[in-house]
Amino acid sequence: MFRLREATDAGLRKKPRRRLRRAGFVLLAVVGLVLASTLLNLFLESRERATVQPYGERVAVAGGNLNVVRNGQQGQAIVLLSGLGTPAPGLDFQPLVRELNGFDVTVVEGFGYGYSDPEAGPRSNENISNELHQALESLQVPRPYVLAGHSISGFYLLDYANRYRSEVAAVIGIDASIPKPGDGPVPEPEPGINWARAVSATGLLRAVASVAPAVVDPGSSAFTEDELKRMRMMWSWNFGNPAVEDETARIANNAEALRGVTYPDDLPVLAFVADEKTDQTAEKVSAAENLLQNVRRHQVLPLEGGHYLHWTQAPRMAEAIRAFLGQSG
Repeated sequence: MFRLREATDAGLRKKPRRRLRRAGFVLLAVVGLVLASTLLNLFLESRERATVQPYGERVAVAGGNLNVVRNGQQGQAIVLLSGLGTPAPGLDFQPLVRELNGFDVTVVEGFGYGYSDPEAGPRSNENISNELHQALESLQVPRPYVLAGHSISGFYLLDYANRYRSEVAAVIGIDASIPKPGDGPVPEPEPGINWARAVSATGLLRAVASVAPAVVDPGSSAFTEDELKRMRMMWSWNFGNPAVEDETARIANNAEALRGVTYPDDLPVLAFVADEKTDQTAEKVSAAENLLQNVRRHQVLPLEGGHYLHWTQAPRMAEAIRAFLGQSG
């Protein structure tokens, strides 16, 4: 009986050790797979960057180089700024750029976007506006130009129009963000672990884009197959890079910096609002009207569709832009 109990106790002691050993093997296998996937992703990205011809041209500004894409046409100059985290703005805006035939269109990819440098100084309103101004000066974009922006670029449209009023003919917001500052000071963001970039480095995003492209592709038939392939590829390249990570962390700070700021009252402003058939549409229209109440010539135009109106409503937007700018001349 004593030996039986002793053998049973020994068996019970061995079971936890076996479980730990199995758990250790599983952990090592997972680590090995992640490491292999990360190395493969690094190899594939290096090969892509070496073999895929970049689009646009790079322009030196303080802190690095920005990439810009121009349609090379004559006419009123329009400058396009993308929403937060757009992996390839020069491609993302192509449905709208194609509809703006007869305009001199320039898409400026900020730091962390497209083929621009992935690292930069603090992504404050002031820095972003000044970098944009330097790029447009270097390119000799004809003044006054129309400044247009999607989503978070609504912050930068507002800041830029006040810093460089004499150089801006009109402003166009594409479901543009409107700053909602709080009542108190906002602390500066503190550095931390960039988890988004860590996930991207493992190749997980590349795998998702490869296996289920519909997850990352724009919901529109207005893109060419080559544009879609490039956007998937650059989504993996740029996701969570340091510049975009810092810009994301500074949203509250940038909103606070614009407390009480309005557009100059003599600056024409056209605001497209995405009508997604929810209660938020009325709220967004009201917020846009409140922001623009001092602007003598403005138009708030809801269009049915999602946040990325330039994917699905490019023809209607181009028509409205032509009409608005024709009247503001």
